[in-house]
Amino acid sequence: MTTAVSLPPMASLLSEEKLSLLQRLVDGLDAPALHWLSGYTAGLAARAPASIQPVASVQVEPGASLTIVYGTQTGNSRKLAERLHQRAEAAGLAVRSFSAGKYPLRELKNERLLYVVISTQGDGDPPDDARGFVEFILGKRAPALEKLRFSVLSLGDSSYPKFCEIGRVLDERFAALGATRLVARADCDLDFESVAESWLGESLERARTELVQEASLATVTPLRSVTEAATFGWEKPFASQVLANQRITGRGALKDVRHLELSLEGSGLTYAPGDSLGVWPVNPPELVEAVLSTLRLDGSTEVSRDGRTLPLERWLSRELELTRLSRPFLASHASRSGSDELRRLLTPEGGEALRALLSSHQVIDLLRDWSAPWSAEELVGALRRQTPRLYSIASSQKRVGEEVHLTVGVVDYEAFGSRHFGAASRYLSTREAGEDTVEVFVEPNERFRLPEDSSRDVIMIGPGTGVAPFRAFVQERAEIGAKGRNWLFFGEQHFRSQFLYQLEWQEALKQGALHRLELAFSRDQGAKVYVQHRLRERGREVYEWLEGGAHLYVCGDAQRMAPDVHAALIDIISTHGGRSPEDAAAWLETLRGEQRYLRDVY
Repeated sequence: MTTAVSLPPMASLLSEEKLSLLQRLVDGLDAPALHWLSGYTAGLAARAPASIQPVASVQVEPGASLTIVYGTQTGNSRKLAERLHQRAEAAGLAVRSFSAGKYPLRELKNERLLYVVISTQGDGDPPDDARGFVEFILGKRAPALEKLRFSVLSLGDSSYPKFCEIGRVLDERFAALGATRLVARADCDLDFESVAESWLGESLERARTELVQEASLATVTPLRSVTEAATFGWEKPFASQVLANQRITGRGALKDVRHLELSLEGSGLTYAPGDSLGVWPVNPPELVEAVLSTLRLDGSTEVSRDGRTLPLERWLSRELELTRLSRPFLASHASRSGSDELRRLLTPEGGEALRALLSSHQVIDLLRDWSAPWSAEELVGALRRQTPRLYSIASSQKRVGEEVHLTVGVVDYEAFGSRHFGAASRYLSTREAGEDTVEVFVEPNERFRLPEDSSRDVIMIGPGTGVAPFRAFVQERAEIGAKGRNWLFFGEQHFRSQFLYQLEWQEALKQGALHRLELAFSRDQGAKVYVQHRLRERGREVYEWLEGGAHLYVCGDAQRMAPDVHAALIDIISTHGGRSPEDAAAWLETLRGEQRYLRDVY
């Protein structure tokens, strides 16, 4: 049975000629054909370089729509959730999306179709913006969900033992609450595109099947206009000219930290304080040569993968990950080498030993210490795809215009008898100002924004290169004439050689752009002093600022610094707020929920 299709008003998007052609195309098509056509055009829209501008949006209640919830630390989950939203909307489905931190938990009991896209951080932790969501789902207040159909797309890093832990836990919990798994959970590694794309395609098809009746009956209203997105992004980075590459640590410093200035002229890229810059790295040439020589392979050998044929040297230089060891590659190498030691690491008892090896070894270390035969084709097929590195932007665009500044700590150390580098930091540190370009894109970070009310005070805690976004914060607040006070806690090893941006902070203090500066140089005295010690010393004033409405920001190391600072804050709130440790922790979580305690940790 065929049906006549009435097209909605589209004069603002299509000419009369194209409208006529479209009417001729769809007239007489049955429901399956129309569904196929909508999927085909949705796929074209997803690949279009310009922004998608769907004709209409369906105004719906939670029970009659697809709801997408995402939890993200670096932006990848948000990016995939947005891709799914755009395709679902272009296919005519009723769809709504939420950051996990903004999802109205009271509506969960009414949901009928829910897709969750969420990453796992560190040792099985949820992203900061998803903590409340995850705790609610896992807690006693979670409702029965017998009418819910769901699926989970989980992102993680297989170099961590608890790979995609949060996605797995949520997936199992939804099922335990009575929900029906509509599409099997997919677990994505850092090179997530192929796995994610497969899940997106299947999930869209199942959503179309589930919601086609509701979508056809819903009320359609015009969408507001959509601002055109920048042309350049993850898949199409901008070749940015290097304007400056300056070492900002002094002689004798144990760390090489660089201040880089890159041009965005002609890119159309914009950013806000708190955003990150994605950088596509190139692996160190000496590392590529070491892999080739260790395996006795010829770099000129042509190898095919994912429909592309390139010389092996090109694959190893630009396309594949060499500085981060993944569990799948370790498992493949263990099988080839026949090593019982490596096999034991991959058992449930491997635990800490596996974690230690994945965090300490690069691919070359594995190849050298446990020899095994690899062909060029096998190696290219087994290594993880290269992924961009994200750096907190260290400038305000209101001050620097069509430039973007970075603060980069160069990873360079000796281990297992050879020199080791970080892919992106080594690459950036060797770029010549005025000669080289770097492929970049802007990654928005809505979780790390200055307060909308510029009269609010801000407390910034950023030791080491974690100070980068706070350089942008102080510049921005000065440019807009913010009335609120700015208080910075900075720490490093030595005052003389590692006081990053010292002259800028001193000038900001003099001009009133920075109101207070607390310093902690850990190795300038017998007892080590860190930023958490300075926080405790200024505890009463820190508490008074927070009580007065200040926003608190933490940026830097997630493994040690961030937990130590968090513990110090609980102590401060307990001591100076007259609260028990449990109540102090709860109050801090309240600040997090109010977007007044924000972290950008890695």
